[in-house]
Amino acid sequence: MRNRLAKIVATVGPASAAPSNLELLSDVGVDVFRLNFSHGKHEGHGKVVDAIREIETRRGRPIAIVADMQGPKIRVATFSDDHIELRYGQTVTIKIGDDEGGDGVIYMPHPELLLALKPGCYLKFDDGKLSVKVTAVGKDITAIVEVPGKLGNRKGVNVIGAVLPVSAMTDKDRKDMVFALSKNVDFIALSFVQTVEDVTNAQEIIKGRAGLIVKIEKPSAVDDIEEIVRASDGVMVARGDLGVELPLEQVPVVQRRIIQVARRLGRPVIVATHMLESMIDSPTPTRAEASDVATAMYQGADAVMLSAETAVGRHPATTVAIMDRIIRAAEGDPDFWEGFKGDKINRRTTAEDAISASIHTIAHTLEAKAVFGYTSSGSTVKRIARTRPPCPIIGLTPHKHIASRMALTWGVTPIILKDPVNFDDMLGSINALAKSELGLKKGDTVLVSAGIPFGQPGTTNTLKIGVVE
Repeated sequence: MRNRLAKIVATVGPASAAPSNLELLSDVGVDVFRLNFSHGKHEGHGKVVDAIREIETRRGRPIAIVADMQGPKIRVATFSDDHIELRYGQTVTIKIGDDEGGDGVIYMPHPELLLALKPGCYLKFDDGKLSVKVTAVGKDITAIVEVPGKLGNRKGVNVIGAVLPVSAMTDKDRKDMVFALSKNVDFIALSFVQTVEDVTNAQEIIKGRAGLIVKIEKPSAVDDIEEIVRASDGVMVARGDLGVELPLEQVPVVQRRIIQVARRLGRPVIVATHMLESMIDSPTPTRAEASDVATAMYQGADAVMLSAETAVGRHPATTVAIMDRIIRAAEGDPDFWEGFKGDKINRRTTAEDAISASIHTIAHTLEAKAVFGYTSSGSTVKRIARTRPPCPIIGLTPHKHIASRMALTWGVTPIILKDPVNFDDMLGSINALAKSELGLKKGDTVLVSAGIPFGQPGTTNTLKIGVVE
């Protein structure tokens, strides 16, 4: 049992890919591992998946694995001197092709730019370090430099002010997705989502074999956030590219909005990028970074993610341990729960939604020590979690893959358990788990959500208030 409710996602890389390092990270607090398919080969990713599954078996703790797709990254071509100097106010010509550029000339192998760009759009290079404003579009693109600097070979490009006519999935992504699904990962993360069609196209490939996490890093996705989140199984606030595509001052505002939408629709939401960035090298974070993690907790995020900190950083385990401490401190704040009062949750006229709403009220009123939810698909437990009851949620399922997926959801400790044969069997199992897993004592109040008859998906219709015997 974790002594916290929010989850920690860690990115696997050279600093953490060894089985012993993965096990250490799991022990100190990682609930979800992210595999970044922008780097590495299938063989290496496959070995990491196998190692994580072995850790699950040894520790008896379900772990979620996210395969993060690279997406359609736009880049400049090369330069005759490996770089050019962009000078403020300089007029540059952007040509379509993969030739070598030179002073005032940039080649980009992306013909779709001619269809999407118009005067007034911006192109930002190298994670936003340099910027040009488009002034004319014809056979070539003419732009004026507004943020100068040195532009090197194959640097990334962000397009501001236009929706590119490209799919969020490249041929590489499709191959990576097929491989990841063959390894039974729990989630696929789709990069650079622009429209709800990007989501439905990916869902057609996944066919329910994994959950789909949409990475929100484009302004067009923010504009259509309700429908995109509704079509997904989870959301990532990818603040890296989002901070390049949007004015920096808008990123915290958008982060809060995305979390609110995800909470309202009952989708797990991850806040990612630059959470404890200084710990790539330093053994301690900055005060601002600690506040950033805590803010995500107060806003209601299900999880916070470490990227380079655990992939290539010098202190992966220490970083996880400190993030764990920050989360527990925020959740231990007596005013923490005030932020969830009056939450606007989209509820349907179903027994499942009625029961999840009741659980929140009853847990507060009776000071319940835990909520136990039987589930075949994980949906009942996600409904309970989005109401943020003030106690741990134990997700009970006979399906191993559902248990692993639930490891991403706020407050949920997944346990693989056979469906009970009758009501007395259910109560006996709950009583035993309350004492063995939670250390509860005689007289402690617990809540149990289940569907009768047992084992049939979509039949949650029973709420039991129990007392540990």
